[in-house]
Amino acid sequence: MNYVLIFIGGGLGSSLRHTINVASARAFGTDFPYHTFIINITGSIIMGLVAGYLAFKGGPSQHWRLFLMTGVLGGYTTFSAFSLDAALLYERGQIALTLIYVLGSVVLSIAGLFAGLALVRHLT
Repeated sequence: MNYVLIFIGGGLGSSLRHTINVASARAFGTDFPYHTFIINITGSIIMGLVAGYLAFKGGPSQHWRLFLMTGVLGGYTTFSAFSLDAALLYERGQIALTLIYVLGSVVLSIAGLFAGLALVRHLT
């Protein structure tokens, strides 16, 4: 059942992401990645709201957590999970690990993308 909830939530989140991609391109053009910018920020805000509510108020079952956080927000943006992980490290007082995680994730992800592009260019 958990996988079904994640699957459905992921589909909804991905559909919402596509809707924002199309709408932002129409509204703002494509000179700047507004779509990703909007998605990363709104996804992180929503993750903060959901995580904060669940942490301080309790409430929804694990099924709802999987559906909303892993499914919907995972399909919408993984940046929200990244932001939550960074915030949790910071709130635990693990400042050095927070910096390693944030800088390492950004730098190595971009480097990985360039490495993938280079490999494909080399092979084709």
